[in-house]
Amino acid sequence: MLRAAFRWASPTGPSARLSILIYHRVHRTPDPLFPGEVDAKVFDRQCQWLKSWFDVLPLDRAVRLLARGELPARAASITFDDGYADNHDVALPILQRHGLSATFFIATGFLDGGRMWNDTVIEAVRRCRAPALDLARTELAGLGPLALGDDGQRRAAAEGIIRAIKYRPPVERQALVDAVADTAAADLPTGLMMRSDQVHALHRAGMQIGPHTRSHPILARLDRAAAIDEVAGSREQLEAITGAPMPVFAYPNGKPGEDYSAETVAIVRELGFEAAVSTAWGAARYGADPFQLPRFTPWDRSQWRFGLRLLHNVAQA
Repeated sequence: MLRAAFRWASPTGPSARLSILIYHRVHRTPDPLFPGEVDAKVFDRQCQWLKSWFDVLPLDRAVRLLARGELPARAASITFDDGYADNHDVALPILQRHGLSATFFIATGFLDGGRMWNDTVIEAVRRCRAPALDLARTELAGLGPLALGDDGQRRAAAEGIIRAIKYRPPVERQALVDAVADTAAADLPTGLMMRSDQVHALHRAGMQIGPHTRSHPILARLDRAAAIDEVAGSREQLEAITGAPMPVFAYPNGKPGEDYSAETVAIVRELGFEAAVSTAWGAARYGADPFQLPRFTPWDRSQWRFGLRLLHNVAQA
């Protein structure tokens, strides 16, 4: 039934819609701190559903067909952002088992032992042994002592810190992250992100690789030279790792007008990319701006709820 409904909502040709799904991590087992995040069992089920409902295409091929009005019915692409090691270790075998392709957008500055700033906050809170995180001696003193008595409190603490510093200038943000880590006094992991050889292995396995900047900044808040360096530098590093061209880019965070601007879009176009993806909800249709393609993944765990929410996203595009 859902397969027929997706064909109705997204027929072939100029009336087609392209559903681009976005993922970040695929945990081996459920994360007690963030139980809503995708784990291996959930992702395996979702891949099974997607294969039965959609014609899943590599993203670069899909955007070219979209631009020509030649998409097949029920077209979809799968994407991952950031470059987590579990993309290679956990997600890749599942994709291969289902015969599916995906595009992995990599923030190259965190390869080979790096760690994204938000993960430093999350892991500092997760691993802190104190019953509360007291940030009174930092610029985040206004958050007050943050209770860490259970996973719910730890999750709330991490989310509150991230909200407070997400849009600070990069240098200031990093200083606050360091202060949180120092206060937590916890041993932090160094293997959360992929190594360069794992990126290469994804490419060899037939997956597409794309740039996601060097340091995952808010591009709208950078000057032109810095934004160009972030985008072009990421692409150059990935081309060196894979030996392959990089036709598609993903904006960090990805909210139009907030995380990237019209100038950012112009830079990506000028650098020779064919398309770019955002995190705005929706499905792309013929004539859509190829440099602001929407992405959406339902958060539901049941097959019918997941499918119906995804169908609604396609039908309203």
